[in-house]
Amino acid sequence: MTDSSTSPVAGQKARRQHTKYYKQKAIALAGDPEVGFCRAAKDLRLNESLLRKWADLSANEGAEAFRGNGKQTEEGEQIAALQREDRILREERDI
Repeated sequence: MTDSSTSPVAGQKARRQHTKYYKQKAIALAGDPEVGFCRAAKDLRLNESLLRKWADLSANEGAEAFRGNGKQTEEGEQIAALQREDRILREERDI
C-alpha cells in the first residue's frame, strides 16, 4: 500500500508515500478503542504524531482530505482564481 519509488539521498531512507485508502484504514484502526493510536502506529510502523495528524486532517476536511500533492480545495482554487483576476485588473489599470 505504500510507494517508495523516490530515490533516497545518500545515507537517508526513501520517504514513504501512502495512499488515501491506506490513511483512511490507518485512522479507522486507530479509532478502534481496543487498538488506539499508539498501538496502531507501532503496528503500521508509523510515527504516532503522523497518524494523529492524518486523523485531524480527516476530521477537519472530511472527503477533501488527502487530495495529493499540489491539489487545492475548491475554496483554494477560487481564491487563486480571484488573485489572478485581481493581478490582471491591476496591470490593466496601470497601463
